[in-house]
Amino acid sequence: MDGRPDQRILVVDDDERLAAALRRALEYAGYPVAVARDGPAALASARAYRPALTILDLMLPGIDGYGVCRALRADPDTAGLMILMLTARDATADRIDGLDAGADDYLVKPFDHGELLARVRALLRRAPAGAAPAGTVLALADLRLDPATREVYRAERAVELTALEFDLLHHFLRHPRQVLGRAQLLAGVWGGGNPATSNVVDVYVGYLRTKLESGGEPRLLHTVRGVGYVLRG
Repeated sequence: MDGRPDQRILVVDDDERLAAALRRALEYAGYPVAVARDGPAALASARAYRPALTILDLMLPGIDGYGVCRALRADPDTAGLMILMLTARDATADRIDGLDAGADDYLVKPFDHGELLARVRALLRRAPAGAAPAGTVLALADLRLDPATREVYRAERAVELTALEFDLLHHFLRHPRQVLGRAQLLAGVWGGGNPATSNVVDVYVGYLRTKLESGGEPRLLHTVRGVGYVLRG
């Protein structure tokens, strides 16, 4: 079953029972699903099936999840797909490693299928197809973001962002000079989450800040201690 391209999901897990359970749950929710069992098969399936989202286990034969994630991001044909990484590792360092490799979200096993489906919905809402009206360029100081082309510039310098970094900056630019707390950012960009246990917002704000200032430009993304973050010139 091919289904709508913007709803296709690739499940990558070498655990046959878990992969089958995920496939059933996702297909019951209306998503077309393909399954791969190892790293090389995941890369081949991603290129052939062209999913909008890949649910990627970390511990895989052949190439592990980190390697698959990096390879998908490096390939222009698969660089834009959403990646939800699954793992039994619960350490903060492991979550950061997954995000560093290019994952858009991270879910620790065992997980509730309801939470998985909520993460899937949130990621698919963020997929590039649904951007702002054409011609609506958002700007603040020397920062410009074009939702239609997904291009970002500081003055004349192009800023290369991942899909999630772009969505986070887009959210800040839609709320300029407004202090946004972690819970607000989780709801607006990630589609929900627990602000008491997730540091994903802090990690991605750090990534975004580094890229926005890599040319020596003045800081635009500021921390408001004890409250959250604000984008202001």
